[in-house]
Amino acid sequence: MSHATMHDRLQVYRQLMRMDKPIGTLLLLWPTLWGLWLASSGRPDPLVLVVFVVGTFLMRSAGCVINDYADRHIDLHVARTSQRPFARGAVSEKEALLLAAALALLSLLLILPLNGLTLLMSIPAVLLAATYPFTKRFFPLPQAYLGIAFSFGIPMAYAAQTGQVPASAWWLLAANLLWTVAYDTAYAMADKPDDLKIGIRTSAITFGDHDVAAIMLCHGVFIAMMLLLGVEQGLGWPYYLALLASCLLIARQYREIRTRDRQLCFKAFLDNNRVGAAIFAGIALDFLLR
Repeated sequence: MSHATMHDRLQVYRQLMRMDKPIGTLLLLWPTLWGLWLASSGRPDPLVLVVFVVGTFLMRSAGCVINDYADRHIDLHVARTSQRPFARGAVSEKEALLLAAALALLSLLLILPLNGLTLLMSIPAVLLAATYPFTKRFFPLPQAYLGIAFSFGIPMAYAAQTGQVPASAWWLLAANLLWTVAYDTAYAMADKPDDLKIGIRTSAITFGDHDVAAIMLCHGVFIAMMLLLGVEQGLGWPYYLALLASCLLIARQYREIRTRDRQLCFKAFLDNNRVGAAIFAGIALDFLLR
């Protein structure tokens, strides 16, 4: 294989893995870091931290490859995805499946040094990531399924750090599930006209004219649950200041999504990275100042 050909293949694989669009990795990483910092009282084991940061990237990349494989006959008909590798015929089904398998295998090898409970929990984590793309064919709220997949790093972080998964980890998972439904529904609103034409299911379609209200309700319950978590965990003012900042960021998103403009809805989706970062900063600073 020539150098030019190898470079071309690597570029295609990079696009399949969404390495040029890190927003998904960040939205997956922030809740995992929330859980890891809470589980360790702000002092995570360095090995566990590295494993979860790298593992988040690998699993999100594998999920993107599987997603494109599942949507290989659909993306061509959606304006935003019409230039993805499958849509333009730049990659074969075999290549994509091998790439996804390699990424999943690397993720497995990465967590081998961790405890048995973490290894056991990696099985449903991989299954969730691999099956989510197919739920858009039949499940009216695939964003809720994605919410579980995007939240599973939380109990795994507790398991890796402490060897157990307390009730607070599942509470945080439920809160993050609602946040995921909120931001991914905004994402789905951007694609709603195309999704209606090709007949796939999304929460934006299921909620119909109540899509904006549903997003804000999910955001509201998410913030309320995070507030209660802070009380239960005995967190201090940096955390609550971060929640206040998150509320202001979410209020700004409301001004964008209520227009139902496709570009503004997508921008609102992207802005959730700031919400996740703000909450992590509040948790980290709270423990740092103790």
